[in-house]
Amino acid sequence: MEKIGPTQAQADALLREFNKNDSLIKHAYAVEAVMRHFAELFNESEPDKWAIIGLLHDIDYEMYPEQHCVKAKEILSANDYPEDYIHAVQSHGWGICVDVEPIEKMEKVLYTIDELTGLIAATAMLRPNKSVLDLEVKSVKKKWKQKSFAAGVNREVIEKGAQMLGMDLETVIGETIKGMQAVADRIGLKGDM
Repeated sequence: MEKIGPTQAQADALLREFNKNDSLIKHAYAVEAVMRHFAELFNESEPDKWAIIGLLHDIDYEMYPEQHCVKAKEILSANDYPEDYIHAVQSHGWGICVDVEPIEKMEKVLYTIDELTGLIAATAMLRPNKSVLDLEVKSVKKKWKQKSFAAGVNREVIEKGAQMLGMDLETVIGETIKGMQAVADRIGLKGDM
């Protein structure tokens, strides 16, 4: 018998048990929203599952940065998360900190948009209104080219992920912005709008 997945509330409680840093929590909420957006975009049957995986993708990052994506397996297993959730969470670190390859579409989306949400958030914060609500793809693309801007964002991972999804970069950026717009207030990017 297959395990029934966790609820949003359970996932949120687990996130907050292992993460106290406000920036990391906002990042988790951004990725959660973008994952839900892509699930709906692709007409996937389980948008809640996609969202929960997005929410928990960095569950181990604050407490165990040197064991990122490795400790996640322990934490999620100890909390009875199904194996497919664990694989998905681990796969976003493929080639960076683990050898767990993203296979499913959901995993490829997470791999692609994780870093991208950081770039979009940084771009929005530089704007006079500090808002993602009217952010355009061209603004993000302009910052993309400035390698010194948000230098920690691995642009190669984003490009590789977009290729795995068979989507062009502009579309991925645009859809990621839309996902983040849905939770602009929650992630501190509503700005002065």
